Amino acid sequence: MIPATAFLKQDFTIEEQPTHTYKMDPANRKIIGYTDGREAVEQAIYKILSTERYQHAMYSWNYGVELLDLYGEPVSYVCPELERRIAEALTWDKRIKSVDSFEFDTSKKGEIRVNCIAHTIFGEVTVEKGVKI
Repeated sequence: MIPATAFLKQDFTIEEQPTHTYKMDPANRKIIGYTDGREAVEQAIYKILSTERYQHAMYSWNYGVELLDLYGEPVSYVCPELERRIAEALTWDKRIKSVDSFEFDTSKKGEIRVNCIAHTIFGEVTVEKGVKI
């Protein structure tokens, strides 16, 4: 039997959560206070690109980037895939509007360095990521 109450018909509003979060110090592997705004988005980008998608139960399947299956693939396949996957991973964050201006450095054997620009609500953020192939 379906309940007779109409609680789902009530009006409600969706509020954006603030960007205030813990500040990470990756070099020393510590949390050192709090951060907000642009610095919080830069940290979110770092965390997203450092997390392999589908590998950690604590994260949504929408969080992280898929890189594991690119090992051993030819550079001609990896570069366009990296562009698509990085843009897809980062734009799940509502603070990141788009990602473009991709540049690939393949001078080091077995690694591709990716540079791009993430357009956020706080301005442009330069993104760098090294991927072993």
